[in-house]
Amino acid sequence: MNEEQLCGQIDILLSHVWMVRTFVKHSEEAEDDDDLRDVHRDLYDFMLALGEATKNQDWPKYIKTARKKMKRLRRAAELFTEIQPEISSHTNFQMAERSLRHSVAQIEKLLTTE
Repeated sequence: MNEEQLCGQIDILLSHVWMVRTFVKHSEEAEDDDDLRDVHRDLYDFMLALGEATKNQDWPKYIKTARKKMKRLRRAAELFTEIQPEISSHTNFQMAERSLRHSVAQIEKLLTTE
């Protein structure tokens, strides 16, 4: 897989991360929970950091930035997994946690196998 294809695969997974971020950000629960706000902010930060490289189709920079920010993305997913049961047992939150955990794991796998 070349760098452009790799970035394309990561972007597909980031569409799932974006949907989780949007769900979390606009949930009533986020209004009252600092940890939940940190989750959606960290998810946004990761995606924002890739914006310039994506716009310029600078795939080496995209990969370098994604690797650099991976720790933050992983930490946000781990925090969401930890706090989700306390935040809400609703199926929407359970599925968001599952989607985020899976997407982040796949992104990390792509970045470490390249």
